[in-house]
Amino acid sequence: MHIPMFPLTSALTDLVIGDMLFFPPIFKSFLLGFFIWLLIHPLLREKIYSGQVWHPTLLDLSLFIICVSASLAILK
Repeated sequence: MHIPMFPLTSALTDLVIGDMLFFPPIFKSFLLGFFIWLLIHPLLREKIYSGQVWHPTLLDLSLFIICVSASLAILK
């Protein structure tokens, strides 16, 4: 007798076979914020890494958080 590894009532097959995946709003804003950051970062790269900023990586991360926050506001 053949017993399937994942019966059709399993939660894993429901996720794989299901027709819709749920993405929470924070994931959508994170993704949109990343693309906004990708557009803004090359424009500010020279200024960030010129030596005038005390900690360029911290400024870069702050810019990314601002982009994610702005995209969350846009999506609401």
